[in-house]
Amino acid sequence: MPSLFRGALLPLLLSATLVAADPQPTPQPLWPDLAPGETSRDTGEWLPARPGEDPPVTRLKGVALPTFTLHRPPQPNGTAVVILPGGGFGRVVTNKEGTEAAEWLNRLGVTALVLRYRTSDTAPTGDSAPPPWRRPLQDAQRLLKLTRARATEWQLDPRRVGLLGFSAGGQVAARLLCDEGEAAYPPADDIDRQPHRPDFALLLYPWNLTADGGATLLDGLTPPAGAPPCFLVHTDDDRSSALGSALFYVALKSRGVASELHVYGHGGHGYGLRPVAGSDVGDWPSHATTWLRAGGWTPPTTN
Repeated sequence: MPSLFRGALLPLLLSATLVAADPQPTPQPLWPDLAPGETSRDTGEWLPARPGEDPPVTRLKGVALPTFTLHRPPQPNGTAVVILPGGGFGRVVTNKEGTEAAEWLNRLGVTALVLRYRTSDTAPTGDSAPPPWRRPLQDAQRLLKLTRARATEWQLDPRRVGLLGFSAGGQVAARLLCDEGEAAYPPADDIDRQPHRPDFALLLYPWNLTADGGATLLDGLTPPAGAPPCFLVHTDDDRSSALGSALFYVALKSRGVASELHVYGHGGHGYGLRPVAGSDVGDWPSHATTWLRAGGWTPPTTN
């Protein structure tokens, strides 16, 4: 290959690599060894960006060994949030519903942890197959426990650990809020002595929470009276989330759980923190910031 051609091609190859790469800190292990019931150490495979996505969306598939990335602000205020991206359980959308939310939280002084949970394409099949949400639920519970276990190291207050779930991650978050503190896996080590109940939660367009044609919430989605305060967002034209999110809000309120619901006229599904043309749904982080501050979850940072 002529050197001139190689010189022209190299930037293009590097550009393609950068698009497919994940601009995150180094992934850290979630479990002391293999995840519960697993035999593989596969941390996943990056999918190529889809045509027309601007900016590109990073998606990870084939995750059997879950990991997380830690995103710390320059001046941590002691609050932490575990982020559960969406992806329909078969993928993990790591930037649009992960690192971009971490950047917003970091600006508030909040430490963020983005979970790369196990995906359904690595799950057992047949009669032994778990429901697609169960393995991500185990991983989410574990990361909340681990966050509290390492609170001193990461300059965190273990009484200010929250949960943020998008789409399928929002369904996992809703299930975790309803588990009444019962872990979905046997203890792996001393970290599992920690509680996994979050102190507050944000559910962004939680995906497929309803059964029976949308009339009722799925089994396992009955919030206890002691559920943490919740902030929910969806759009009216989101067929996969609108009714379930509204019903979950009603269920929270019926049990006296402090909650706040924001419904936007349109904007569809899967927008993350990105603006949507003709919709104000991109403003939800501003409302969430007010809610976090009013609840005392984002106190001023200190030197």
